[in-house]
Amino acid sequence: MRTQWTPYPWVCFSMCVGVMGTALASPLYPLYQQAWGLQPSHITQIFVAYMFGALASLLFLGRLTDRFGFLPVLRSGLILMTAGVLASALAWNVASFAVCRFVIGIASGLITTSASVGMTRLNNSGDLQRAAATTSLTIAFGFGLGPVVGGLMAQWLPAPLQTAYMPSLLLSLLGIYALFQLRLPESANTVIAPNQPLSLRDVRPSISQPRKPFLAHYALGCMAAFSAFGMFSLFASLAPSFMEHMLPWHGPAVSGLSIGIILFLSAGVQLIARPYATKSVIITGFFALTLSNLLLMVNTFVGSPWLFALSVLTTAAGHGLCNLAGLSVVNKVSKPVSRTGLLSTYLVIGYLGTIVPILGLGWLSDSIGLTRALVAFCVCLGILTTLLGLMCMRARVLPTPRQ
Repeated sequence: MRTQWTPYPWVCFSMCVGVMGTALASPLYPLYQQAWGLQPSHITQIFVAYMFGALASLLFLGRLTDRFGFLPVLRSGLILMTAGVLASALAWNVASFAVCRFVIGIASGLITTSASVGMTRLNNSGDLQRAAATTSLTIAFGFGLGPVVGGLMAQWLPAPLQTAYMPSLLLSLLGIYALFQLRLPESANTVIAPNQPLSLRDVRPSISQPRKPFLAHYALGCMAAFSAFGMFSLFASLAPSFMEHMLPWHGPAVSGLSIGIILFLSAGVQLIARPYATKSVIITGFFALTLSNLLLMVNTFVGSPWLFALSVLTTAAGHGLCNLAGLSVVNKVSKPVSRTGLLSTYLVIGYLGTIVPILGLGWLSDSIGLTRALVAFCVCLGILTTLLGLMCMRARVLPTPRQ
């Protein structure tokens, strides 16, 4: 007799271990830099290769969840993620590693979109604020687990560029097995024309937007993702490089823990902030990111571990609050039939926040040095988040819908 596996926790688990593989390489970048003789721009290009994959996935594959249902897409995404992580452990140069990161990006887009929709459909309470918080919390925890585990493995085990990927591979295999054991309730298994063959329309890029009265709110929610993703990508790509003169400790474990702490604290902040009004959350999130940029900019000249710790804390707070508020806005302005498209567009704008600023930072680092480039990054993002926070203060309050 077949054992019944409860869908909701295993969808959460699969999303967590899926996104774990995306950020796992962050503390390993200095090791790749040393092994392959890379410049800062090479690191940012490898990092951005993942983002281009995620962006392509969201643009071209975002409708597959509605077309085939979230569970088949989630299975495919996790299988592809596992293949990308395994190939990363076998990469031999920049080009091969960038291809692996691109594949991981495609898988990440599939996992994030399908699992987010699945968690919303499997949410029995009908509380969309709770669904948004749970989704964002799971993503943050998974992203944080990757660099912590990868950094710790790389710090003390031999062949760190291979062994660091092993925990993610094993957990992903468990997730794949679990997803093939699930049987969904009928209410969560809604698909559009399941018996029709795949067509060009299903993979044609489409940018969705909400109804006109909610367009400004949706834009602010998307910019919350843009700002949060951009600030985190700074730490995920170049933190091991600029941390050298800010902290007395070094190595993959230190950089992995600092990146993981941002995401773990971000998850905790989202859990605490869930009951509060979305408007208050997004305003606080934008100004927290402003403060984190100011602290990091000052610390490029001071080199204080205490200031660095404070910048990490404010980054975590801003990241968590902006992600929670952004997903809450998406749920509030969308209907069930439009939620996948609006979520994909939201994530596209978020990933653009990691691509454009980080590519610029890498180019500037090669031209004027990492310190000056970091200052320019902090000034630009700090001004942007300040302006967005002021705009949110003037926006009207959105009602909280029921599913």
